[in-house]
Amino acid sequence: MKSVWKQPYFVIGFVILAFFLVGSFVFEWVFGSDPKQTYFIYENGRVVQAAPLPPSWMHPFGTDQFGYDMLAKIMLGAKYTIIAAMGVAAVRMFIAVPIGFAIGTYWQKRRLLINSFIDPLHYVPMTIFAYLMLYPVLWEPMEGFSTTVWERIIIQVVLMAIITVPIVSSLIGNEANLLYHEEYILASRTLGASRLRIITRHLFPMMREKLFVLYGQQVVETLVVFTHLGLLYLFIGGTEVSYDPMFGDPPKSIAYEWAGLFGSSFRYLQGVPWLPLVPAICFALVILAVAAMIEGYTRAVSGKVKIPKRKKVALVSDDTIKWNQQQLKEKLQVLRENEIR
Repeated sequence: MKSVWKQPYFVIGFVILAFFLVGSFVFEWVFGSDPKQTYFIYENGRVVQAAPLPPSWMHPFGTDQFGYDMLAKIMLGAKYTIIAAMGVAAVRMFIAVPIGFAIGTYWQKRRLLINSFIDPLHYVPMTIFAYLMLYPVLWEPMEGFSTTVWERIIIQVVLMAIITVPIVSSLIGNEANLLYHEEYILASRTLGASRLRIITRHLFPMMREKLFVLYGQQVVETLVVFTHLGLLYLFIGGTEVSYDPMFGDPPKSIAYEWAGLFGSSFRYLQGVPWLPLVPAICFALVILAVAAMIEGYTRAVSGKVKIPKRKKVALVSDDTIKWNQQQLKEKLQVLRENEIR
C-alpha cells in the first residue's frame, strides 16, 4: 500500500475527497449548522440587490432564492452525500462478495441459470427501482416524519445497496468461476483443499485489487443515482414537503445534501444558473476524485506481484521430483476428464 501514495492520481483524488468530507465536519463545528442568510444588499440605505445573489467575494458561490449562502450549504451537505454514497457501495460489496464467491464455486452448475435471471436487470435503470422503494421513506407525509435524518439515511443506504446486489454478485461470480478453473486451483483441489480454503487462500487474494476497483465504481454509480433521485425530488435524508394549498413552498432538502440542492434548483437553470451548477460541479469533482483514486491504485498494483526466487535446496533426488511432477500431471488430467464428462 505504500506505493499507492506515490501515485499522483491517487493522492489528488484522496485530497479532493478528504477536503469535502473533513471540511464538512470542520465547517459545521466552526460556523454551525445554519447557513448565513443575506436576502438584501443595501447601499446608502437603498436596496441594490435581492436574493438570489450572484457569486461575489462575500458569497463565492452566490445565494439561493431565500438568501442562504450556497458555499455554506455545499459544505454542510458534503458529509451526507459522500458518506451515503460510500455506505451504499460498502454494504453492497459486503453482501455481494460472499454471494459472488458462492456462485463461482459452490453453485457452478446453477451459475448459468442464476445469470439468466440477473442479466435482464442490466437493462432496467436502477433509478426506477430506487424511486419506487424510497418514496415511502423519503417523501414527508402530512403529519411529518416519524424518523430522524440519520435513520432515513441508513434505510436509504440499505435499500439502495440491495437493489444492485444481484448484478454485482453475478460479476464477482463470473470472475471467481474463471479463476476456479486455473491450473493452480485444480492442483489445490487435487491435494484436498476445500472450497472455503480455496476462496480465502486463492480467490480472494487474487481478486482483491479488482474488488477495490469495483467498490470505487459502485461509489460513482451511487452518486449518479443520487442526482437522478434529486431531479425526482427524493433527497438524501428526506424531502421536506409543504402541504399549504395557497402558499406552499416547493419540495426542498432537509440536510443540504447535494442531490437535494441540485434537484430543487434545477428549474432555475436558465435565470440563476449558479444554483444547479454549483452542486453539479461538486458532484463531478467527487466522481473525478474517485476515478483518479481507482486509476492510481490500478497503476500501483499493476506488475507488482512477482514470484520470488527460491533457493535450490537438495532435500530429495531429481528422480523423485520428476516422478512427483509426473504423478501430479496425471491426476490433473484425470480430474479434467471427469469434469468434461
